Amino acid sequence: MKRKPIVVKFGGSNMKTSRDIRLIVDVIKRYETPLIVVVSALYGLTDRLAGTVRSVKDDAGLIVRLRQFLLEAKRDIVEQFISDPAKIKAVMDKLSVRAGELERYLKAIHLLGQTPEFAEDLILSYGERLSSSLLESLLKAEGLDCEEVLPEDMGLVTDGEFKNASIDCAASRAAVRRRLGRNTIHVVPGFYGISPDGKVNLLGRGGSDYSAAAIARCVEAKSLDVWKDVDGFMSADPGSVPDARPVRRMSYREASELAYFGAKILHPRTMEPLAGTGIPIRVHNINDAGAGAVSLIEEAVPAGKGGVKSVASTDRIGVLHLDGPGLGTKPGVLAKAASALDAAGINIKSVITAQTAITILLSDTDLAPALKTLERLELATVASVKGGRDAALVAAVGEGMRRRHGILARITGVLADEGINIKIMASGPSEVAAYLVVRRSERRRAENAIHRALFRRRAKTAD
Repeated sequence: MKRKPIVVKFGGSNMKTSRDIRLIVDVIKRYETPLIVVVSALYGLTDRLAGTVRSVKDDAGLIVRLRQFLLEAKRDIVEQFISDPAKIKAVMDKLSVRAGELERYLKAIHLLGQTPEFAEDLILSYGERLSSSLLESLLKAEGLDCEEVLPEDMGLVTDGEFKNASIDCAASRAAVRRRLGRNTIHVVPGFYGISPDGKVNLLGRGGSDYSAAAIARCVEAKSLDVWKDVDGFMSADPGSVPDARPVRRMSYREASELAYFGAKILHPRTMEPLAGTGIPIRVHNINDAGAGAVSLIEEAVPAGKGGVKSVASTDRIGVLHLDGPGLGTKPGVLAKAASALDAAGINIKSVITAQTAITILLSDTDLAPALKTLERLELATVASVKGGRDAALVAAVGEGMRRRHGILARITGVLADEGINIKIMASGPSEVAAYLVVRRSERRRAENAIHRALFRRRAKTAD
């Protein structure tokens, strides 16, 4: 019987230096084939590409500087792995071809004086394309049998949306399984797929996790292994909460909520393609590669393993308040507001309604355009639309939140003891999360207080 492949994902935080690349190569050698390796761009490169796209219309000199930067950075890495000048030249010539493609697209934008939507997605995909080409060459130099396979070569089909597309796993499955069916190491650039009409669609920032999960579903992988440079999921952000402890096991739903509320271990959509598959996600720390998975994420938590797993927080939110005496009795107000925000490309994180007010949580970067959008609507019964940035969201996440008595009482009690005022609190929309909004300046204090209240009498791991 043919063995199931393992999908392995390496993010940009694992690709900062030549030492990081060496760790990746060493990890890949630990596996047996078949293996599908999904890679992100070198650390910081996507931001640099985005900045170049914004400015290249007015400054053609950016194109030459970007090409020099890319090839010099890659050469530094290649020379750490390969000593033969002829082989170094062969690898650099291959990378130069790909950098040349990028250069031509940027020159076209400069000449046009504008950036078509499809062109921006295409250009930003080159961070991952350069990573996959580089890694394939280095693995071959180490004597490993491998091949680079691009999403367009395997038929990784999206819904056609630019910047934040979804992968159509049903439409992709047969072609992806066929193309990745060899008993070898396949190296795949993450972060993008291909629309039904053949255009590059990005999967949202951090979307390489999501593309790896979609590929895992298509090939019915044994597991999705995500390599990080930290100890997986923790009971809180250790940068904010010094006594945070590892979370060894959690469910898809718990991991999704934690990612949504600010934990940076996985992209929030990573679990989406895996629903119903039972494919486990194993999070590893690349700095301790022999230790095994530091966090295991399964479709459902084992019996008796419920309860709060972690406290997450973010201050990257904005708050919209719609006030009016008749909001609770006038139908359609929320629907019209939500439709207008959707048409403007603004994602709503949460909505809390009352008789005289509607509160909408969204990304802080969306607050200004959201205000303008709703002010133009002139909604009936809405007396005022106001926005605020002095807000932070803190969430407690764990299976069985609705069934466990006293959790919310402990949270509100400890915050009252700390003198922290809760602006908004919600529990119920999700079975695995309760969240509240406090002032930004009080986020860390609130996170620490809630963590103490929920974990101080528990064991050293939150599993």
